[in-house]
Amino acid sequence: MTTQLPALAPLEVQHHDDPKVVKEAATEDYTTHVVPLSWRMPRPSLAMSFYALVSGMFYLVTAATLAATVGTTDALIGIVLACAAFGALGYAFSRYAARTGLTVALMSQRIFGTSGSLLGALVLAATAIYYAVFESSMIANAFHVAFPQLSLALWSAIAVAINLPLVMGGIRRWMDKYNAILLPVYWIGLMVVVVMLAMRNDSSGWLAHPPQEGADFAAPGWLYAFFVYLGVLVLMMFTVDFARFGKPEQARSNGIAVFGPVFYAFVYLANGLIGIFIAYSAGLDGAVSSELVGNTMVSLLGGWGLFLVWVTQARINTANFYVASTNMEALVFRLFRVRVPRVAAVLFCGAITYVFMLTDVVSYLLVALAWQGAFIASWVGVALVHLVRTWNTSELEEFRAGRVRRFTWNGAVWVATSLLGILLYQFGGAFGAAWSTPITLVLAIVLAAVVDRTGRGGLLRRAHDPRAEVDDPWEARVRCHVCDHSYVAVEMDRDPSTEGQPPICAACGVLSTAYLQASRREHAALTAAG
Repeated sequence: MTTQLPALAPLEVQHHDDPKVVKEAATEDYTTHVVPLSWRMPRPSLAMSFYALVSGMFYLVTAATLAATVGTTDALIGIVLACAAFGALGYAFSRYAARTGLTVALMSQRIFGTSGSLLGALVLAATAIYYAVFESSMIANAFHVAFPQLSLALWSAIAVAINLPLVMGGIRRWMDKYNAILLPVYWIGLMVVVVMLAMRNDSSGWLAHPPQEGADFAAPGWLYAFFVYLGVLVLMMFTVDFARFGKPEQARSNGIAVFGPVFYAFVYLANGLIGIFIAYSAGLDGAVSSELVGNTMVSLLGGWGLFLVWVTQARINTANFYVASTNMEALVFRLFRVRVPRVAAVLFCGAITYVFMLTDVVSYLLVALAWQGAFIASWVGVALVHLVRTWNTSELEEFRAGRVRRFTWNGAVWVATSLLGILLYQFGGAFGAAWSTPITLVLAIVLAAVVDRTGRGGLLRRAHDPRAEVDDPWEARVRCHVCDHSYVAVEMDRDPSTEGQPPICAACGVLSTAYLQASRREHAALTAAG
């Protein structure tokens, strides 16, 4: 006698966006979902949103400091190498994000498993908040010097508060327009500073600054400078969270102009040259800081200089708070099974930023960033192997919680190499400080390649797939039986824990213990049956 299997529940399909989803996306930006093609942005808007990262004072100060320590020539060689390396990486990561529409958290879920994805969101949220602390402190200090009648604590609150409204809406609202208006202000302002310094001081030798005598960098000067820039690999994670809004047909051009070589020519090379010139012409020594550069701008331009400092830091903070809030929202959603509104996530990140600004934790923040840098370098290394393996595939990326393992072998590689990088940084002296990031990156790539060759990709075997039940998984929207919202079939899965296996979306699936357990039981049964 043959046992009849229960029939699958029919899919409720529509070929237009669900109005309820569109309303939420206006502020939530598909933080826990795949970005559908209908929500992708044209290149100019996407570029202006991501180019908020161009105006960080960090880029001016880093180049100036390196020029004062390893010499201008070696500093520029390191900067050019960084432009080439980051340009290639930005191209690769942005191409993947545009093809898949995945966030850093969902991408991490595919590579490291459902548990490993939590760490990815945590690291990125914390790093973005730390950067927001530095940038906001720059604004607060500049305004406090100009207007000491108000306390630094009050200026710190103002510095944070003026940025939060700009990122409370989705990335498509007006973040691009705001940054497009201020981008020329930033470059024109820097050009004015350069011209005024050139007119006031003899700057003829600014490209011939000698290296610092007696310094031990544990590497040639140009290589040490390149390694310093490798410490900002978190920009690859920023790239994924922005590039997921790119149109697939524009992935190549966006990868070059928006996220790749052109972007880093502005970020590292143009900013670096200006930073070196300002520091040399203003007579700043090797201990260059954001405050010193900011004070130089204010002393030269007065009120306009103060405005330039605000523009410089406010632009990049829109990106910092955006990335911090979206990943914080995803993290809270996963850990506490609570859907936090985007506005609440932004306010929470702003509050954390303000608290850090009030405490004397700069040294601790630097150590924390170094530790997180190890996790980020390892994440980039493992992810890069996955990108190379899937470079020419036309298959849809698998990331759904019921089709990946809890923790993959790549997750083990990520944790192990990150811990090694931290130990090397903490106890390796000058060698560890210089080499911890590149060693972590290379070792992660090698071990991830070994895992990839063994075929231990971390996927589960499942029987029924909604992607195969629709005509076009990117155009068909399927209703989730849990939240009653319709999302693209790319992210939908059958729920084997419920009779008829109705579809469940990516966000609801990762929170459903019954769905996850039933999916793993199905995998075990299919594997046993051969």
